[in-house]
Amino acid sequence: MNKVVLLGRLTKDPEIRYTQTSNTMVANFSLAVNRRFTKQGEERQADFINIVAWSKTAEFCSKYFKKGQQVGIIGRIQTRTWEDDQGQKHYVTEVV
Repeated sequence: MNKVVLLGRLTKDPEIRYTQTSNTMVANFSLAVNRRFTKQGEERQADFINIVAWSKTAEFCSKYFKKGQQVGIIGRIQTRTWEDDQGQKHYVTEVV
């Protein structure tokens, strides 16, 4: 089973774009999720998780999600790789 449940704050407003082939809406944003435990004398740390929402979910995110807002996300982890123009390989993990 591949299921992720996150609660965190948006680091910026969702970035909206459309696919070239089917003109489907895609929303990308990052979620700052606080770590559960902190070391003595240190500030609380957070992990920054990339989120991708499609179609109607992307539309909802674009209308109602704003920077700093706390939101709950349910999705699945997905990894992908691509090669840029310089031949450099990139690897990313996202919650979809």
